[in-house]
Amino acid sequence: MRLSLKGEKLLIATHNKGKLEEFRQLFAPYGVDVTSAGALGLAEPEETENTFLGNARIKAQAAMKALGLITLADDSGLCVDALNGDPGVFTANWAGPTRDWNMAMRLVEEKLQAAGATTPEKRTGSFNCTLVVLWPNGTERVYVGKAPGHLVWPPRGALGHGYDPVFVPDGQDQTFAEMTHATKNALSHRGHALSQLLKDLF
Repeated sequence: MRLSLKGEKLLIATHNKGKLEEFRQLFAPYGVDVTSAGALGLAEPEETENTFLGNARIKAQAAMKALGLITLADDSGLCVDALNGDPGVFTANWAGPTRDWNMAMRLVEEKLQAAGATTPEKRTGSFNCTLVVLWPNGTERVYVGKAPGHLVWPPRGALGHGYDPVFVPDGQDQTFAEMTHATKNALSHRGHALSQLLKDLF
């Protein structure tokens, strides 16, 4: 039987309001009723894996078991080449328990400066996203997206969230935080992963 999410209630296993809003916009044309683990008061599970897929599965399984709904979990992060792929799966951790993204962006910049990464060619990296969709019967689908680019300083733009103000995707001259939601969604790691999901499940 072909799987479909059309007209379903979908639980997003996130406490990130910015991420939830992106998913809400992306799913709006398909009649999907979206809610989130954060909005429903679920606790955040401890992410103990060292891969995006492993942590996405932890979040999907915890939320799905709690509420018995079809669940979508996203684990994503910024991988900076000059920093050996950091912050990677620890992307949110660099923002601390209060999710201070200004502090996180400054930390990345300090480490880039310490590594002598002062030109765009030395400041390359990518945003990476792994999506896991989990059904109550145990069926799972996985989708992976990547957006290569380079980092800039100082931060630019007031849209987006996380590290968006310091990341310029390849072929563009604006940061993700300077782009409209529609433009960012067409270029972003999450947008690429979502496009695979939409083709598969709608």
